[in-house]
Amino acid sequence: MNPQKYQVLLFYKYIKIDNPQNVLTEQKTLCEELNLKGRIIIAQEGINGTVEGLEKDTKKYMAILRKSELFQGINFKKSAGSGVAFRKLIVRVRPEVVTVRIKIDPTKITGKYITSEKLHNWIENKKEIYIVDMRNDYEYISGHFENFIPSGIHNFFDLPDVLPKLQHLKNKTIITVCTGGIRCEKASGFLLMNGFKDVYQLQDGIQTYMEKYPNEHFLGKLYVFDNRLTLAFNADDPKHKIVGKCFNCQVSCDTYVNCEYDICHFHHISCKDCIDKELGLYFCNKECKEKYLKSPQFQKAQPASA
Repeated sequence: MNPQKYQVLLFYKYIKIDNPQNVLTEQKTLCEELNLKGRIIIAQEGINGTVEGLEKDTKKYMAILRKSELFQGINFKKSAGSGVAFRKLIVRVRPEVVTVRIKIDPTKITGKYITSEKLHNWIENKKEIYIVDMRNDYEYISGHFENFIPSGIHNFFDLPDVLPKLQHLKNKTIITVCTGGIRCEKASGFLLMNGFKDVYQLQDGIQTYMEKYPNEHFLGKLYVFDNRLTLAFNADDPKHKIVGKCFNCQVSCDTYVNCEYDICHFHHISCKDCIDKELGLYFCNKECKEKYLKSPQFQKAQPASA
């Protein structure tokens, strides 16, 4: 008997939703019926989600959404699941499906779409383009396009901080890229609002490009917001490169950890050799370890005395 396969779906759609709370109820009920876990954000501007379940159940989910009045035509990015990518189902209503805190309507202003095939062709033929990675800084350290321009931001709502480093490229061809495409809908529109002339966005995001062209011009692994942490296609291929480096010792590595100190929890790449030998925990620096040892968090972690 073939083992049951799990699948992860990544999806979004900008569409006017008059009653997000009703959609929340519908989505929660549907996912629970299909035993899907993950995160779904709903706002008046659309939907943004990542869910995992058995392949047969994710297929039912896709079919139902594509037939719905609101979400017909929605595109799904699919990847292999582990069965434990998410611990539970979270469906929430928020002001935005991806927080930027700037008034941008992607249905009215956004960059031109460029397919993975066309981007690959442009790179192969050395067309003058500037690939700007609109992800957060901790995401692209484990994987990125060759010769990319990093956003330099730690949170997407810091998007205005990207402008100074791109001012000299206002008349050049810019390609914005992100995991699945949703952030670039707003990021590319933001650049157009600020005087950039020739702005594209990678259609369906980096994940789609990697699936079609594994280990070609995108180096390393793709950071994902679930328990898998990173995603790779053909990672055993000799062309696959590890581009991440341990935050502490700079050795090649792409394993993410959180600083154990509660107030910090800095998300970073660390090798096994940089785990604290005394406590068996990860810290981003000595100061965090010292604060951890003095904190109520450390006291709670100690076994009760006999």
